[in-house]
Amino acid sequence: MSSTTAHITANAIANAAAPSSHPPMQAGWIEAPHGKLSLGSFVLESGAAIDDFSMSWAVHGDMQDESLPVAVALCAIGSVHHRLDFLIGPDRALDPRHFRIIAIDAIGNGLASSPSNSERQAGMLFPRFTIRDMVRSQKLLLDALGVREVEVVAGASMGGMQALQWGVEYPAVVRKIVALTPMAKTAPWAAAINEAARQSLLGRLSASNAGVQGTHPPDIWDGWVPIMQLLAMRTPSQLAGEFRDGPACLAWIRQRTAWWREQRFDPVDWIYQSWAYDAHDVGATPGFDGDTARALASIRARTLIAAPQLDLYNPAECASAAAKHIPQCELHQIESDWGHLMASSADEQAARALNEIIGRFLQS
Repeated sequence: MSSTTAHITANAIANAAAPSSHPPMQAGWIEAPHGKLSLGSFVLESGAAIDDFSMSWAVHGDMQDESLPVAVALCAIGSVHHRLDFLIGPDRALDPRHFRIIAIDAIGNGLASSPSNSERQAGMLFPRFTIRDMVRSQKLLLDALGVREVEVVAGASMGGMQALQWGVEYPAVVRKIVALTPMAKTAPWAAAINEAARQSLLGRLSASNAGVQGTHPPDIWDGWVPIMQLLAMRTPSQLAGEFRDGPACLAWIRQRTAWWREQRFDPVDWIYQSWAYDAHDVGATPGFDGDTARALASIRARTLIAAPQLDLYNPAECASAAAKHIPQCELHQIESDWGHLMASSADEQAARALNEIIGRFLQS
């Protein structure tokens, strides 16, 4: 790392306090130094640009210890840099004693540049971005931090989709990929789920308050929560095991909706990330002419893909289909009733299994 880059890094993470828009800390989240770096105007693949672009991230481990390889942890839709905290820590898959871990916030999550925090392009004035734009912004950040090689890029859900895009976009940079519940190309089912949730938000937004924090109607999340945090994330068998009857489930939805409001995630940010989600296809990367299989076949990194037997958001067959085309890929089906939430701390048994499987993969 050059002295200039070391100075940037030290300044960027000097303040360990979370950004003001950081959601309240949750059980299982890890306190870590945060960084924020302004990178000027960021030109998107559409040709539009995000003004005053900035990136946000957290670090685990000693960033000055260049003997340790770098691991990059990515966000899912509607999440922040804590998304993979269940894999981070001593004796877990991403052990800060063995890696310098950079958990990067994705465009549109309220911490990196987003509709909700942009001064010049607030709300629906913000330009639409793609998952490739997220990955390219992450590469730009790593360049600014002096990171030229990445031992592993890991992510779940939209993070897993970004991880596969990393392998296609930067095959010479990343050595290993861990993609949990991913899609290489967004399935029609997932896009339909997003549209239902998106319409539940758009129907409650008005042009006067879209993207302005604190001005949304109190019922803004009432339709979104049961769609995205229950129907898309879990399975019927998991619900049957948790709730004694329908009224108990409906009571949970009301409680969960109140909790989600407390997290302060902005609905317009989620809408923008969902548009990026819907449009994703690694085959649309320049040079592949829309050929998803050929793009996946170009991945040089050793890859691990994991998915449950049933996923009602990102269909599990999308994960297995992607694995077939990646030259050095191992596919794991994780036993779990939690569906899409298999790749999280929600299912403690699955979280333990993933830490063991990913840990072996990274050590091999």
